Amino acid sequence: MRPRRRTTVLTASLVLALAAGPLAVPAFAASPSATARATAAPDADALRAALAGLPNADATAALVRVGGTDGIWRGSAGVHDLESGAAADPDARFRAGSTTKVVTAATVLRLAAQGKVDLDTPIQRYLPGLLTRAFEPVSVRQLLNHTSGIQAGDGFGDAFADQYAHRFDTLTPRQVVASAVAKGPEFRPGERQDYLNINYTILGLLIEKVTGHSYASEATRLVLRPAGMRDTYFPGTDPRILGPHNHGYQTAQQADGTTEFVDVTDWNQADRWAAGDMISTTADLERLITSLFRGRIVPGPQLKEMFTVPAGIEGASYSAGLQRFEYGGRVYWLKSGARYGYSAVVVATRDLSRTLVYSVDSTDAKGESMNAVALRIALAALK
Repeated sequence: MRPRRRTTVLTASLVLALAAGPLAVPAFAASPSATARATAAPDADALRAALAGLPNADATAALVRVGGTDGIWRGSAGVHDLESGAAADPDARFRAGSTTKVVTAATVLRLAAQGKVDLDTPIQRYLPGLLTRAFEPVSVRQLLNHTSGIQAGDGFGDAFADQYAHRFDTLTPRQVVASAVAKGPEFRPGERQDYLNINYTILGLLIEKVTGHSYASEATRLVLRPAGMRDTYFPGTDPRILGPHNHGYQTAQQADGTTEFVDVTDWNQADRWAAGDMISTTADLERLITSLFRGRIVPGPQLKEMFTVPAGIEGASYSAGLQRFEYGGRVYWLKSGARYGYSAVVVATRDLSRTLVYSVDSTDAKGESMNAVALRIALAALK
């Protein structure tokens, strides 16, 4: 029974991490030895089994890249769209969701390395009038690691039907921030950690203020181009995914009790902006994480912020743009993301001995539990 219990515990910790749940307080891994252990090549049979049977009720397609010094594996399954039944494009673009935050954090840290941003300076000094006097000083670092205490902004509703009805409408980042500020602070800055998009929406405004250019242009110049991410872009108010892409679907209950797959591929993501509107590929996300961890994007002193979780906060697991978790004897750094129709994850050990990037066309990407196909992929890739 002991081995079975250990597997159950490890699986639960993996689900929490990939579903963006809080984990234990970590320390910065200063050297590759911090994640050293006996390693093995990716289990090809287990990975193929994880992709078997698509499309199904949980997902219509899945694209997977496992890499690192331990070995490489690539795979895809499912369909391009349910109507044609054509095979899924393994090089397709998709909505990368909150993996956008990795790029936003890296952009801010590059600006910090250039002396244009001070991580300890309150955001009120850079963006006067953005927050009301109800807010104590909130540092740039506290926005990066989700300890700002600023509450979530409002969208077009919580239910899928409400959001779907507004999928072609535009909600600007400024409107989102204004709705958050109107609620007042949730807690004092630095007191707790609460993962929210609002922190990175404000960081997008910061980037624009200190550079005088759009968030998209600066993130592209400072991060995407140096990383070689040629198939990644920020759509703005355009609801389409430009270039080759597989369709995304969401299951929706009908009045007669039946379930329908609703095509949610086209959707205006303007309100997610610097927190989650990026469109990318698995190859580009792999380039991002490897370039970052090798120090090619952010200089060493600032890069440490991406591997530093705030100390003294119970349950904290988020750093600047990433999340720390331990699984199977290794320390991993990850970022997950989900938009309707699409779930994505980028995961790597600090020494890049193992990396994992996947895009799963989940039929319940915003559900409370982790997608079953995504979980199978993660368990096969990280064991």
